[in-house]
Amino acid sequence: MQNTSSLISRRNFVLGSLAAPAILGGCTTVQERSALNTPQPVADPMPSPIDPEPASRYAAFEDGGHFVPAVPIERMNPEYLRQRVPNPTGEAPGTVVVDTPKRFLYLVENDGSALRYGVGIGRDGFSWEGKGYIHWRQHWPRWKPPSEMIARQPELEKYSVANGGMDPGLLNPLGARALYIFQNRQDTLYRLHGNPEWQSIGKAVSSGCVRLLNHDIVDLYERVPFHAPIVVHQGPMTV
Repeated sequence: MQNTSSLISRRNFVLGSLAAPAILGGCTTVQERSALNTPQPVADPMPSPIDPEPASRYAAFEDGGHFVPAVPIERMNPEYLRQRVPNPTGEAPGTVVVDTPKRFLYLVENDGSALRYGVGIGRDGFSWEGKGYIHWRQHWPRWKPPSEMIARQPELEKYSVANGGMDPGLLNPLGARALYIFQNRQDTLYRLHGNPEWQSIGKAVSSGCVRLLNHDIVDLYERVPFHAPIVVHQGPMTV
């Protein structure tokens, strides 16, 4: 991983997103799965360093052959930038918590703190709620819109499952990483994923799941193991 001056470890990613708008919205994909496993307990995560300088967190970087530009953080609401905060969720360490109304995602740490990330959601909200787990994780995923989306937008047929989906890249709606939410051994079809539009963080736009800056989904991906528990709130969080 690389910013303008030095190599940065994958563990300590604190880097930037694309200002150019994506051409497509939505994140629901159709994927073939192997046998599903029962979620296992997740070890308490150790708090890891977070760069105190937001500019360092969101600098340009190269990953998997893709160059991701810096985020113009001076044009963003600072509350949506990645930061460590006291844990407001009441959940156990290692849990991912989505506060849909406030547009925040938390990763609970084991010292009473949590990493907080700003997120964007679909126009109609992130409609799924409840408890699940992260069953599948993918680098630079392919985007495969479901048949019902293609029925509404026939121009997306070229990205169908039969046609192999949309190539990974900066204009791919799933961004640099995707985390797939399962419940009761079933795919919910909801994902946490990267996003090439920094302007959408904190908003409900397009159709889609929970979108993070590409920099933030890469950081989250490195911290969240397989079968990490996830809790999604549609109403106010109560502890």
